[in-house]
Order: sequence, then C-alpha cells, then structure tokens
Amino acid sequence: MHPTTTSSPPPPQPPLTQTLSLINHLVSLLLISSLAVKSFIGRWQSIRTKLTLLSSSLSEISDFDTSTWSENPLLQDLLPNLLTSLQKTYSLSQQCQNPTSTGGKLLMQSDIDMSSASLSAHLHDIDLLLKSGVLNRQSNAIVLSQPGPGSAKEELGFFIRDLFTRLQIGGIEFKKKALDSLLQILNEDEKTSILVAKEGDMRYLIHLLDNNHHSSVREQAAVAVSLLVSSSDSSRKCVFEEGGLGPLLRLLETGSMYLKEKAAIAIEAITADPENSWAVSAYGGIPVLVETCRSGSPLAQTHAVGAVKNVSAIDEIRVSLAEEGIVPVLVQLLTSGNSFAQEKASNCLWILASAGEDFRVSILQEGGLQSLLNLLDESSNPDTLEHVLRSIYILSRSSSTIRILSSSTSFLIQLCDAIKNGTIVIQQISASILCNLSMSDFQKRSISSCMGSLVKMMMNESSKPVGLQESSAQALISLLTAKTNRKEIVRDEKSILRLVQMLDPKNESSVVNKKYPVSVVSAIVAGSSQSCRNKIMSAGGYSHLQKLAEMDVPGARKACQRLSGNRLKNIFSSRIWKE
Repeated sequence: MHPTTTSSPPPPQPPLTQTLSLINHLVSLLLISSLAVKSFIGRWQSIRTKLTLLSSSLSEISDFDTSTWSENPLLQDLLPNLLTSLQKTYSLSQQCQNPTSTGGKLLMQSDIDMSSASLSAHLHDIDLLLKSGVLNRQSNAIVLSQPGPGSAKEELGFFIRDLFTRLQIGGIEFKKKALDSLLQILNEDEKTSILVAKEGDMRYLIHLLDNNHHSSVREQAAVAVSLLVSSSDSSRKCVFEEGGLGPLLRLLETGSMYLKEKAAIAIEAITADPENSWAVSAYGGIPVLVETCRSGSPLAQTHAVGAVKNVSAIDEIRVSLAEEGIVPVLVQLLTSGNSFAQEKASNCLWILASAGEDFRVSILQEGGLQSLLNLLDESSNPDTLEHVLRSIYILSRSSSTIRILSSSTSFLIQLCDAIKNGTIVIQQISASILCNLSMSDFQKRSISSCMGSLVKMMMNESSKPVGLQESSAQALISLLTAKTNRKEIVRDEKSILRLVQMLDPKNESSVVNKKYPVSVVSAIVAGSSQSCRNKIMSAGGYSHLQKLAEMDVPGARKACQRLSGNRLKNIFSSRIWKE
C-alpha cells in the first residue's frame, strides 16, 4: 500500500509588530539602495518617492495601539503582503546595482514596473485604512457588529466606513462579508441608504459590477446598488453621478439572468428621475432595454419596460425607441407579460400615442387597439385600467378607431361600468371616450344607467381633476339625445335635485362652472314632454335659470326658453312654483 500523505499546516506567521519592524528595516535599506542603482535610474526615482510616502504611512500605523493588531484581519493580510513586495523590490535593487548582472533588459524593466505598481497598491490600501479610522477603535472584528436601532448616527457612520474599508482592502471573503453587512443594513432600514451614500465609496461599489470581479461579489454589489437607487433620492443621485448607469446597462446586456434582473430594477429606479433619463441614450442603452423587453425574464421585462416608459418622455429617445421596434414589443407585452409589465406597457403606449400620429398609426397597425381592449376586459388592476383607457382615448382620435369602439357593445358596457364604479380618474377618461363615440339611440339606451354617475361627477368637489365637469357634462349631453334617456333621468329624483343644486347661484360653496349644468338641463328639456319640464321647474330649476340668464351665464337664456315653452307659460309656471 502506498503511504498516506497529509499536507502539513502552513508555518505560523510572526507577530504583526515583528512584521512591521522588518518592513521598516527594508524600507530604510531600499531608500539607500535605490540611490546606488546603475540602471533604470528614472524608474527607481519613482520607487524612491513611493518608499518615502510608505515610510510616513507606516509611522502613522505605529502610533496606534499595537495590542489589538493581532485581532485586525486587514493588517494580518496587508502587512505580510507588503513585506513580500518589499523583499522582491530589494532583490531587484541589488541586481540593478551590479552592472555585470545577467538577464534580459526588457524582463528587468517589466519586473521593476510590477514592483512599482505593487507599492502603489499597498500605499492606497494603507492610506484607506488610516482614513477609515478603523485603527482608532478597540473593536477589530472581521466585520464590526451592526449598531442597534438606537445607536447614534456617528456610530452607524463609523460602521459604514469600516465596512467599505474592508470591502476595498480585503480579499474575496472580506468583500463578501462586507457586502453581506451592507445588504443587511440597507434591507433593515431604507433611510440608511442616505448615510451609506454619504459615508461609503460609491465609485468603488460600482466598480465591483465589472466582469473582472468574482461572480458572487458582482451579484451582491448589484443587489446593493439596486437597493440604494430604490431607497432615496440622494442615494440614487449619488449612484448616477458616480457613473453607475453605464455598468448597469452592461450588466443588463451581458450578465447572468440574476444580474440582469437586478440591473433592470436599478435602471428603472435611476430613470425615474427625468434628469437622468437622457443618459440612457448616451450610454447606448436603448437597444439593450428594448431587447430585454422582448426576450428577458418576466422580472427583467417588467423593470425594463418601466425604464422604457420613463425615458419615452424625451423626444430624441422616442425616435430611437421607434427605430429599435419598441411598439410591437409593447403590444406583445400587453398579452404575454405579467400584470406589472402589462400596466407599464399600456402606460408607455399612452405616452407614445400622445407623442404623434406616426406612433398612433404604428400601434394600430400592430394590433394594439385589440390588445388594449382584451386587457381592459381581463384586468382588474385600477392602475392598468387607467393606462389602458388613456391609450384608447388617444387612439380614438382616429376615425377608424371610433368606428371600432362605437360598434363594440361589450366596450360600451365596460365604459358604463367604469363610469359607475371606477376611480375618479378612470371615470373622467371613460367619460371623455364616451364623448368621442358615434352611438345609435339603442346603444345610448343600453348604457343609460351611468347617467346618474355622470351627474354626480359634475358636483363641486375641488379635489376632482381638472376637466372632469366638462367631460362628464358632454358625455351626459350625448346620452340625452336619446328621448328615452331624457325621460329616464327626470325619473331619477336625486339626479334632478343635484342638477338644480348646481344651478343655484346662492350656492357659494359650489365650484361648478354653471354653464355645464345649464347645458345638461337644456339637453333634458329639448324636445321633452311637458311632464319632464314640469319636474325640473317644480324642483326650482326655472328660477335659478332666470337668475343665471340675468348673470349672462352661457346657455341660460336658451334653457329658460326651452323650459318655459313660451312667455305665458313662463309666468304661469313661475307663479305656481312661488306658491
């Protein structure tokens, strides 16, 4: 049998204080030796400058309490590596002092440059360690314990600085543990993102997104960046200003599925700020976003289409989106996307359709209207319904769209239901669409049940959106051209009382523009039976119209004439009302 072999444990490292003494001794020797070199004198002058800076930094380290050095993992990693680099540099200096030294000139030059670069890296790490303030603290655990909820801001700030120090100086394991801690504090309290952006090195965190870093480190960094840009305006601004959008777009294009999803989340958050949206085009990100909408995972699609929606408000970017074929992609998402993607796609289609006739034609050619109608029938999400109806309203500027919508009984019923049961915004959009349609009297009768809701929409609530009174009045007037609808509304005592209340000039609390209820009453009595007019007069509508006519409210005088029929009837009816 072959003897069993076991690997021997690595030899124990000397105490860090002893390592520092050896380093200081080597630095002193190198400062002298660098003056005696016979070749590559210019390169050795550069190394000498770095050695001088290194000596000063090492002196600062020596001023701190050495009793805790053994517990500091950064020093345990940094000082031995520095000693190794100095030993190699000293060996090179000895060779350069000997003019008879054998070896290739180019190889020696390369070795000297590598040593110089190594010293620069060590100087950077030591400087970072000193500035972080970690050596001032007594606790030097691998990652400091996270301060509790009641901890002072200064305590949390030190924890963040310590975390980023370990993130930059340490190896992969240090980076992973530091990123674990960063993710923990960002997940526990969104407000922490503001302090992280202020105290942490955002540029280095973004640097970890590059593909030359370990995959697990890149994934953690991507999650951290997505949390930062989603948590606060200041942290989002910081990530953007430190150049985060470009690396995120590269991740979205070439990263793993997980990285693409995290990148899409971050890009949507960054582009939510209109001041950042322009940069997507500058980084060449439009094709990347469109392709992600087309073929990404459901989560990546959802956030990519959200980013497209954000940037589509910019004229120049809309041109690029059209060139990349965004319209058929959005129409497809209305059918195949998840509910969140459908909502954002319908919102984006509304923005594009509002931008010009070319987009509206393209949407219709790609079957967008039918997809919107299908989604209107299937979705129960108020936000989705709002965006779908907005898109349909813009598309209804086309005569072909008007014909399709006007002939669809199911769509008319959906509009009626939206007016009765939708949010106030959905009600307004639905009423605006209704105004555009060309309906038969039969169709108008089939949706007469929404007339009471249209009257309520005209009431005097200042919180309602601008234009609501006009759109609801116009929709109501359209329905009242059907004779049976005029009879039906006068049978609705609540609606008649609301209309009369809106006519009353003494109602100072009303913010209703009087011309709208006037026009509705005029539409009710136009061609109506005397019984319809009598009901409005008996509710007090005539006297209010008289006063509004004296105030020159548009349409009031004509409404009075229609309501009275002739002057004698006017006087007679007025006396009856007063009695």
